[in-house]
Amino acid sequence: MNRIFTFLPGIFLLFASLGQAQESRYQAVLIPDDLKAQADAVVRYEKMTVKLRDLFRMEVDMERAVTVFNSRGDRHARAVVGYNDSRKIRDIEAVEYDAMGRENRKFRQRDFMDVSAVDGGTLYSDSRSLYLDHTPVSYPYTLVVRYTVENENTAPLPNWYFLSGYRVSTQESHFELRYDRPDLVPEVREVLLEGYEIEKETFFNGFRYSGRNIPAMRDESMSPPFSEVVPKVMVRPLHFGYEGIEGQVDTWEDVGRWMYTHMLQGRDALPESTRNEVLHLVADTRDTLERARRIYRYVQENTRYISVQVGIGGIRPISALEVDRVKYGDCKGLSNYTRALLSAVGVPSYYVHVEAGSYKSDFEPGFADLSQGNHVILAIPQGGKLHWVDCTSQTIPFGFLGDFTDDRLVHLIDENGGRLVRTPSYKGLQNGQVTRARLALSAEGALQGEVEIRATGTQYDSQYGLEDLGAIDQLSYYRRRWGYLENLEVSGLAYENDKDAVQFTQRMDIETGQYAKKAGDRLLFAPNALNRLNLVPDRHRDRKLPFMVQRGFEDQEAYEIALPKGYRPEALPGETAFETPFGHYRLQVSYEPESHSVSYQRKVLLQAGEYAPDQYDAYRDFCRKISRSDRLQMILIESDTTK
Repeated sequence: MNRIFTFLPGIFLLFASLGQAQESRYQAVLIPDDLKAQADAVVRYEKMTVKLRDLFRMEVDMERAVTVFNSRGDRHARAVVGYNDSRKIRDIEAVEYDAMGRENRKFRQRDFMDVSAVDGGTLYSDSRSLYLDHTPVSYPYTLVVRYTVENENTAPLPNWYFLSGYRVSTQESHFELRYDRPDLVPEVREVLLEGYEIEKETFFNGFRYSGRNIPAMRDESMSPPFSEVVPKVMVRPLHFGYEGIEGQVDTWEDVGRWMYTHMLQGRDALPESTRNEVLHLVADTRDTLERARRIYRYVQENTRYISVQVGIGGIRPISALEVDRVKYGDCKGLSNYTRALLSAVGVPSYYVHVEAGSYKSDFEPGFADLSQGNHVILAIPQGGKLHWVDCTSQTIPFGFLGDFTDDRLVHLIDENGGRLVRTPSYKGLQNGQVTRARLALSAEGALQGEVEIRATGTQYDSQYGLEDLGAIDQLSYYRRRWGYLENLEVSGLAYENDKDAVQFTQRMDIETGQYAKKAGDRLLFAPNALNRLNLVPDRHRDRKLPFMVQRGFEDQEAYEIALPKGYRPEALPGETAFETPFGHYRLQVSYEPESHSVSYQRKVLLQAGEYAPDQYDAYRDFCRKISRSDRLQMILIESDTTK
């Protein structure tokens, strides 16, 4: 009996020490200082274990603990897991710890919100997510999330990033993959692992990557996409199962052939009534592109888009018959539907996977798999070139992609397989804006006149939506755009949207309050009243990352400014010109005595490109010179005071 009582305290002390160890594990004070530097959050521990059981069964176990220092880091303590008919969440839980590593709250599966992964409609109702709507009690805190997912598909396989984003450090990170059959061995590509404490361990039925003490990357202005600078491991299956279909692929041609045979073929049937309707629509023209334009306009006018990324709603599009019935779809469904309509009127087209977004991201040559791409568009071959259309937009012109899918390697799919091609690039000169104005300055300093702005390329893309705004919102836009024009009023507003030329023109009359500043017998004002650029990016001491000008542009201005009677120029900005590898600037201001007006001529060209970190200061200097030159003032003096 005495032996039992002497042993029990030992057991109690053992469990007490284990509990204290668990609590102390997540004390914020234990994080090394170099991992706290420039970090909003630190991944204390994360491990994903992928188990390929057979061709149609994959299990994923995940544990992730993140310590968050401030509200900017909340998004990195993510607790959201997607599921659908093929992907089941077997178990999920989360625990919140305070700064001292003490447990605050525990969340079971019933505490997670079950939400749709789509923004509307019912075609994709099986795509859902479990989401923890978590509000921290205080900072810092640690959120630990654990879950297990069972998947009937073994493609795509997850890639692994050793950093979660800018301003997030990683203390310990593990990615493990095991396979129960030798034919399930995937191919792995290591990207940017050099220089980090990352090790690989290989065993008879799998491998494990382990990373430790990886400091946060600073979010520097104009940096490349994070996915292009982060250390990562890419994994692709060579033999897989997807939605009950076996696949074996090695090249992009293989992926395209499998996609066409199993995901696209047979999904382009249309109701006879719709087929007859579109045939009647194009009956009076044999021109292939004109037929394609009419079909594209038909889709824009008769369907609507709901947002479902390729990876969420699967890679098989909803059939054309179903889209025709409900009149909506995601990018896959609408692109497949448009492809079916084009085929019905004798116009061939290609289904295209693309990694869409404002940052240009290429498909990986030599590493073909199903995980790449988040959007679908179409390519129409005609006249020895490809004409591109995005079927999700109800307003964008035929043949124009804009800055969402431009200038990147994409996967084009047809009955013969797939290949990588590049979408159109909109160069600086193509992204133009020309502003012409006839303005008049009063002796009291007010400014009024007629303005015309013509935009093309990506500048068209950012402006043509103005015509769909209400009058109040349109006025608000111009008041924000020209915030330095006091008491701005806009009248006679007219828009011309030339979708064939991809050109958007704005015409208006403007009137301001005090624009020129009176200083005794002088008036001071900047002749650039309508397009002052402020491109100067943030300063970064000891910049580490390269920087990118994603898209260039060219702006041109031509103003005639009538001067008030009784005043003449005392000082003009004159002529300014400078040229750098990043672009050039030309400015000429002259007085025209016959019309008693000032002529303002300006041209700015910014070149797209990727540049080394040591060129960043020179780029900032270029932008500062543009900003200063755009704000140069001229001085008028009352004529009578000089007699």
